[in-house]
Amino acid sequence: MNKVLLAFSGGLDTSYCARYLAVDQAMEVHSVVVDTGGFTTDELAHIAERARACGVASHSTLDRTQVLFDTVLRHCIAGNILKNASYPLSVSAERVVQAIAIAEHARSIGATHLAHGSTGAGNDQIRFDTIFRIMTPQLPVLTPIRDNRLSRQDEIEYLLKHGVEGDWTKAKYSINQGIWGTTIGGRETLTSHEPLPEAAWPSNIHAKHPADASQVVQLHFDKGLPTRLDGEALDPVALLRRLNDIGSQWHIGRDMHVGDTILGIKGRVAFEAPAALMTIKAHHALEKHTLTKWQLNLKDQLSLWYGQLLHEGQFLEPAMRSIEAFFDQTQQHVNGEVTLRLREGGFFVEGITSAHDLMRSSFATYGEENLAWSGDDVKGFATIGAIATSIWSSVNGDPT
Repeated sequence: MNKVLLAFSGGLDTSYCARYLAVDQAMEVHSVVVDTGGFTTDELAHIAERARACGVASHSTLDRTQVLFDTVLRHCIAGNILKNASYPLSVSAERVVQAIAIAEHARSIGATHLAHGSTGAGNDQIRFDTIFRIMTPQLPVLTPIRDNRLSRQDEIEYLLKHGVEGDWTKAKYSINQGIWGTTIGGRETLTSHEPLPEAAWPSNIHAKHPADASQVVQLHFDKGLPTRLDGEALDPVALLRRLNDIGSQWHIGRDMHVGDTILGIKGRVAFEAPAALMTIKAHHALEKHTLTKWQLNLKDQLSLWYGQLLHEGQFLEPAMRSIEAFFDQTQQHVNGEVTLRLREGGFFVEGITSAHDLMRSSFATYGEENLAWSGDDVKGFATIGAIATSIWSSVNGDPT
């Protein structure tokens, strides 16, 4: 009998896939959920219960939250990765780690096929398929939802017919939650202008703060990695969880991301990522003090490439390891503490302290006093800097 490993979330699509593959395709179905920091213990238990109700031969839960940080998020912090200068690629980072874990698990159980419940319109189908093609090229990938082009009602009727009970009422919003942020899709995100209502944001459970209220948070970095929060040493995963909790109480990290999907159409999604945005902004502020201008310039360019390749599911592309090596080398002196002030709905960086701060008054004070060069030195510097354009002007005329 064919043995298929199904990426399983417990939702309608993957529940349909599990039952369809077991009944209509007469396959031995094994399900797996990969936790990257977005599920509670109760939620994972419910997913396992749903898998058994769908008739799977076995169900596994793989915790890859630490792996997510070690292999992807640490580089997203080092590179200050924000897609279109706003979105921290929360889902992209999770999907590649989940796909790799699923491919590894398929090898370990001797699966003959892989399967996932992605539709034919989104990014996740490409991310899963690309990783699977690279890691398990010999295994066919089954995608019943994409291939059969089923309506939601078709799936519900099929499951009820086969005795799989559940509240299949379509949720008003599609939510993907993880340690690096939560994305929210709904009717409003299918438009170009409508805002997400307050009730749809995860942090709406917290009361609003007065306009004059604030909280100071201090983030300490060692070689570019967050290691202490308000003076307390924490492993990065625990630190991000706590920072998410703090930021959520201030309704921080909300935004709308509009971008180009892998397949070329425009997409719009709401997201709330307090820990990701606070960590990246704090890290970037520290880098601006501790790196040279050419290091910063090169990092900006490579960060665009890293984010694009991650977004498109190309995490296993060797160029990613090359960019990560550059990021790692630049982090050797990114040490110090960053002070953030949180206010209702936002935050800002108050300042940094670092033994590697390159702002040194012993050389010069910007806009006021220079101690390391003379006026004649500056005149010569400007003369040399103007030579190339002066030659162009003498040949071609006024450059303006």
